[in-house]
Amino acid sequence: MTRTKKTRTKKTGAMTRGGRAVVIGALGLASVTLAAAPAFAKGTMDITAPRTVHVGKTLTVKAHGDDDSAGFLHQLCLEENGFGQGWHQETCSPAVEGEAQVTAHGTSARRGDLKFRAVLYGLTSRHDPKPVRLHTSDVVTVHVR
Repeated sequence: MTRTKKTRTKKTGAMTRGGRAVVIGALGLASVTLAAAPAFAKGTMDITAPRTVHVGKTLTVKAHGDDDSAGFLHQLCLEENGFGQGWHQETCSPAVEGEAQVTAHGTSARRGDLKFRAVLYGLTSRHDPKPVRLHTSDVVTVHVR
C-alpha cells in the first residue's frame, strides 16, 4: 500500500512539474507576443459644416486632425461625395508637424445632399509619394436647398 502511494505521489509530482513548465512557457510566449504587437497611436479628427445651405450661397467646411504617431508629418485632406460622383479630394493642407487644419469654400449650383469627410495622412517628408492614411473622420451631410 505504501508503494502505491509513492507511485501516485511521484506521478502527481511529475504532472505538477510538467504543468508548471507549460504555464511558465505560455506566460513567456504571451509576454513576447505582447511586446512584438504594434502599438496603436491615438488621434483626433474634427470636421464642421453647415447643415443646410441655399443654392448659390457660399459653403464653408473646416477640419482639423492630429495623431501622436512619431516620425510623421501630417497632411489633412477634405473629400466630397455628392450628386453620384463618388468620393474625391477637394483640398489638402500643407504637410505640418502636429495638428493639421484645412478649410474649403465653395458653392453648389443645384439642390441635393453633399457629403464631406476629412482624411489625415502621415508623411515621412514634405514630398512623400506614398502617404499613409492614419484616420478618417465621420461623414457630415450638407443639404443644399
